[in-house]
Amino acid sequence: MENKLSFYNTLTRRVERFIPNNDGKVSMYTCGPTVYHYAHIGNLRSYIMEDLLEKTLRYIGYDVKRVMNITDVGHLSSDADTGEDKMLSGAKREHKSVMEIAKFYTDAFFSDCRKLNIKTPDVVEPATNCIDEFIHMITVLLEKGYAYESGGNIYFDTSKLKEYYVFSSQSEKELLVGVRDDVGEDENKRNKSDFVLWFTKSKFEDQELKWESPWGLGYPGWHIECSCISMKHLGEYMDIHCGGVDNIFPHHTNEIAQSEAYLGHKWCNYWFHVHHLNDKSGKMSKSKGDFLTVSLLEEKGYDPLVYRFFCLQSHYRKPLEFSYEVLDNMSAAYDKLVKRIGALDRSGEVDREKFDEYRAQFEEALCDDLNSAMAITVLYDMLKADMSDATKFALAESFDEVLSLDLAVAHEKKAADSGVDAEFEAYILGKIEERKAAKKEKDFARADAIRDELMAKGVTLKDTREGVVWELKK
Repeated sequence: MENKLSFYNTLTRRVERFIPNNDGKVSMYTCGPTVYHYAHIGNLRSYIMEDLLEKTLRYIGYDVKRVMNITDVGHLSSDADTGEDKMLSGAKREHKSVMEIAKFYTDAFFSDCRKLNIKTPDVVEPATNCIDEFIHMITVLLEKGYAYESGGNIYFDTSKLKEYYVFSSQSEKELLVGVRDDVGEDENKRNKSDFVLWFTKSKFEDQELKWESPWGLGYPGWHIECSCISMKHLGEYMDIHCGGVDNIFPHHTNEIAQSEAYLGHKWCNYWFHVHHLNDKSGKMSKSKGDFLTVSLLEEKGYDPLVYRFFCLQSHYRKPLEFSYEVLDNMSAAYDKLVKRIGALDRSGEVDREKFDEYRAQFEEALCDDLNSAMAITVLYDMLKADMSDATKFALAESFDEVLSLDLAVAHEKKAADSGVDAEFEAYILGKIEERKAAKKEKDFARADAIRDELMAKGVTLKDTREGVVWELKK
């Protein structure tokens, strides 16, 4: 099939035309959550943009198989293999077993994904399902001389590689800035950049999850799981590996090191990374204590799809700054958009020429390094264009296969939830237009009277930069 999608490949540090290993089929891997706590909305930005990539691939005709791991063992508090196991930390915090914590937060993660219309990957595999695969890979790496035993643990020997820092020409010291937590020294390592493949009881006597291995009772390191789980389900050659930019080093760097040492050939051709979500104080993270979740946004009255809309209005390779003021504006814009689509007359014929014209523009935006903001601009331009309502509605439904904003159904759902019938809504919208005209004529007394009239019927108005938003007080 024609290859027209281009996106930024972190491995080559340039935007490249995407060419899969097998024509028409795409193997895609996403680093999944460490299920010791709720996912914060910064984590979920990555999953939203990875979802956008997968749905874009499907939209333009590819058959995609997407695999994701669930980290339920082996991820220490530092990405560089120091500190306490995050799963054990979560279990202690809540006085539960590690498996109880894993089950609860795995369910919570996928609940958040459903609220954000993030498609569940074709394969989801917990790390604890694949202990035999981890042991096999580590055994092969030891046999090939890429790994060694020291202090009871098994380490990967980065000095055996021609190139370890494959993602950057930066120095080791500069790369360590990208690690999410402080990096401690491990005296068992031969080289500072070596990383753990298998921990034994010599590391954690109180570790809840342990398995027998040729090297003693223990458990796998974090980095090994993604290599093994992806190979188990996608084979030795992978098209796209996804994650947040904080996965680049050391996690994805280590994945490439161990995978290609094990396989003896190149493993993955394209690496897709999503930048951080920041607030005014910097990058959002769980380590700050109080962190924003989808549930918290819901408690504050926001539809989770407003957050998805907010993320899609920015480019995945740029940092995005979150504030409630911006989210308020997004909420107003989203409500206005779905009301506009909901008001379209769906009867009549679809103009296939116009449909194909705007679908091509939408695809072109997405294929240009996944420019979701431009794709949404195409949506707005289409709604303003001279064509039948039926054609506009068909295009909105088509675009929503990728955007996943419930464009065709959100308005009806909101109206049903609010208990507002069509006749009363038409009355409200008419009054809003009257008020707008009064303000334009500087008849502020009339504008205030209209506001008061609506308020008497339980309707409050809020003026935003995106227009007037109304809400029915129950």
